[in-house]
Amino acid sequence: IASGLQFWIRQQCQSVDSLDIQLHGSALGLLRGRLEGVSLVARRAVFNQLELELVELRSDAIQVQVGGLLRGQALKLDHPFRVEGFVALSGPGLSRSLSTTHWRGLGDQLADGLLGLTPLQSVAIERDRLLLQAQGMRCETVPEAVDGRLELVQVDSSQRVALPGDPNIRIEHASLEGGLLNLQGNARVSP
Repeated sequence: IASGLQFWIRQQCQSVDSLDIQLHGSALGLLRGRLEGVSLVARRAVFNQLELELVELRSDAIQVQVGGLLRGQALKLDHPFRVEGFVALSGPGLSRSLSTTHWRGLGDQLADGLLGLTPLQSVAIERDRLLLQAQGMRCETVPEAVDGRLELVQVDSSQRVALPGDPNIRIEHASLEGGLLNLQGNARVSP
């Protein structure tokens, strides 16, 4: 089952430098396709063109179809489950991610909302600030988790921009530490 989960996770990502998965539960439960939970640690992963330095996740109980795995088929999930975890993003990784075609619109939305200019040219993290730059102008922001979503708040004013979010993902805490944007939250994963 661990190999099937690892294969499935690697299929969802463009790349993953390292991936460690731990299954929780009894041997009998595992044979029946019921896991009490899964812990995952991934380093330098790219998911949907978003560069993630570190991902640490822990799931609730998961029901999987074991029969297909034994026949060499892909892992299939039976029911939705909840995941709690932590994600860390670097300034250079954010800058590269927000310059991809997939995320450029979001980068420009942030630059427009906070600077009144587009396109977003770069993102950097300095000490406890997330710096955005567009057309030679830059602004310092801090991240905040508000009602399950991530918002960037401009330091010298009350200007703020809420990032669009997935209704299945809730951001509970956001901070800047050690040159990384750290996000904690939970998500509902559906098959």
